[in-house]
Amino acid sequence: METSKEFLFGEEIQWEVVGEGVKRKILAFDSRVMLVNVYFETGAIGALHEHYHTQVTYVAKGKFDVTINGVTKLLKEGDSFYIPPHAIHGVLCVEEGMLTDVFSPMREDFMKY
Repeated sequence: METSKEFLFGEEIQWEVVGEGVKRKILAFDSRVMLVNVYFETGAIGALHEHYHTQVTYVAKGKFDVTINGVTKLLKEGDSFYIPPHAIHGVLCVEEGMLTDVFSPMREDFMKY
């Protein structure tokens, strides 16, 4: 299984456009864990979805309406949330921002081979 380098520099990692007003940078990872930054323009949507991975997310910047299993809360910079495996979840960016996601195990579907 591929792993990331031990030292990573943000300016050297390319953004990947993943939706309208949404782009991500895959940062450090191995088969057990993955760190990802996701940038959202105001009004951009992370559509409702589910996956078998455990996810924890830190709101690095901005404001987001976060929905997990039908419950929606407004989270802002400095807040965080936990998504258990198979929970239906999504976000609406209320104010331009960035989410920092940690997945376990890594999201193989994010990788370009």
